Amino acid sequence: MSLSSLLFGKKDEKEKVEIKKTAVPVLPGEIYQTAKLELQDILAPAALEVKSNHLKISGKFAKTFFVMAYPRYINDGWLAPIINLDKVFDIAIHIHPIPTDKILKKFKKKVAEVQSQIMDREKKGLVRDPVLDTAYQDLEQLRDALQQAREKIFSIGLYITIYGDDEDELFAVENEIRSILEAKLIYLKPALFQQVEGFFSVAPLGDDQLLVHTKLNTGPVSAFFPFMSSDLTDNKGILYGINRSNSGLVIFDRYSLPNYNSVTFATSGAGKSYATKLEILRTMMFETEVIVIDPEREYEYLAEAVGGRYFNISLSSEHHINPFDVPVPADDEDPADVLRSHIIHLVGLFRILLGGLTPEEDSIIDRAITETYALKDITADNDYRDLEPPLMSDFEMVLSSMEGSESLLTRLTKFTHGTWSGFINQPSNVDINKKLVVFSIRDMEDDLKPAAMYIITNYIWNAVRKNIKKRLLVVDEAWIMMKTEDTASFLFMIAKRGRKYYIGLSTITQDVGDFVKSKYGVPIITNSSLQLLLKQSPSAVDTLQEVFRLTDQEKYLLMESSVGEGIFFAGLKHVAIKIIASYTEDQIITSDPAQLLSIKKAKEERKKAMQENGGGEFIN
Repeated sequence: MSLSSLLFGKKDEKEKVEIKKTAVPVLPGEIYQTAKLELQDILAPAALEVKSNHLKISGKFAKTFFVMAYPRYINDGWLAPIINLDKVFDIAIHIHPIPTDKILKKFKKKVAEVQSQIMDREKKGLVRDPVLDTAYQDLEQLRDALQQAREKIFSIGLYITIYGDDEDELFAVENEIRSILEAKLIYLKPALFQQVEGFFSVAPLGDDQLLVHTKLNTGPVSAFFPFMSSDLTDNKGILYGINRSNSGLVIFDRYSLPNYNSVTFATSGAGKSYATKLEILRTMMFETEVIVIDPEREYEYLAEAVGGRYFNISLSSEHHINPFDVPVPADDEDPADVLRSHIIHLVGLFRILLGGLTPEEDSIIDRAITETYALKDITADNDYRDLEPPLMSDFEMVLSSMEGSESLLTRLTKFTHGTWSGFINQPSNVDINKKLVVFSIRDMEDDLKPAAMYIITNYIWNAVRKNIKKRLLVVDEAWIMMKTEDTASFLFMIAKRGRKYYIGLSTITQDVGDFVKSKYGVPIITNSSLQLLLKQSPSAVDTLQEVFRLTDQEKYLLMESSVGEGIFFAGLKHVAIKIIASYTEDQIITSDPAQLLSIKKAKEERKKAMQENGGGEFIN
């Protein structure tokens, strides 16, 4: 018998006889011209080896199982963990309806048997059997539902065929699937000596040859539907986007999670800043103050539109932050510990500014900072809340009197004299007492951007600790802070301690490689309850797949997503999301250059029209 006949069925015997009667002898030279290649000959494998517990199909091993027992209750989506396994396997679910009249006759007999057993135990004075009582109640309820046409009975056959390159791989996959199902009290058995029938039963032929069935009513049968889409619609929170799987709303409150942090990864132009600005707008409606560190001046118009504050931090800026500002201790904090921690952060800043420190230089810097504060009577023993903090020039003066500080002074001069002195050798003159505050560092020298972000985040951290409010700190292009260990560790510290001060940290980056390479990169991700992955480049998606343990399907989804589409993680749930804004929101938050030029042109035309109308109100 040919292999194609085995796989796709035999021809009818009468048809064979007719072929024999009408067949014309074919000469050897004409065989090639008369042979027909049919579809099943192409689809059939080259070889099929049948064993008692597996098949070998063209060098690939296959093994079929059937489900033999289910628990009393099964939950919706119980098959989803199997479907989502990153393994090669096929699943077939055969559902055979049973006429209600036939099943009711069997039910009547079964109910009588159980009732008889219960009565027999009562006559003998035996203790009540909970199993029999439960069975009786279930049978009666189901019989009532069947008679009222609220339920139907089906014979269900669930078969799984797994594949592997060898028997060891089959064994590993079998154990993984078996352990998942047995944890739910669902038990498998291999189709011993019926592997061919099992293979046909799972193949997409609609032919149930194993006939290993379990009778279930409508409710449990509906739970067999294997595909589930997570639902992230909460009773409170903000709208993040649309669930691409079921068109539901993704509404979530980051402040309801164990921590309030989030990370956003996306390639350039994928919509990460757009999504962040949309979240900022919607978060502010719930009495949340937002502070943004903006490396590319993308949030200026947003701050202007909502009446926030915008600070441009650069070498020639009129806005200054003094890194020697001392944080005010909270009521439950020891002033000595606060000052000591601040000095440690300042040493980290000098490591960044001066291009690294030797152990000797580190010790000199630490001592010089302490003495600089002492000149202003700022010590662990004094109440320094209302004292004026020193400046960088004061620190330089103290440092110049110390032995072995010549090299440090040479490197420090550019920050106390000349054009760079305006950066940090000035008293602080910024105030973050607004609903939205944006610090822009676009015009800062590239070499000083990590230091600028460090100084700004340190200033913000000290300010928010004075007065605890519901806040969100957004650090755009966070990979800049991951360049040096001190800035990365400071960012990680905020991620860990932010919850205590009711502040959420939102880190956004397009350079996944630099972010993850830092030893603080993955810890920041693990300390973020929200993660948003938008469209990714092929060079970065493998790294994300490893960090977030994405399936291949999720990996390809990120590569094929359009602008504003990706995967949204909230705790243990994640959904495919599409970011959508209203027309008004879009006009405020857009980063599209063409759209921005159009908005600017429209504003200029309105302004010109108002001037022509004598300064009166212009109605469009």
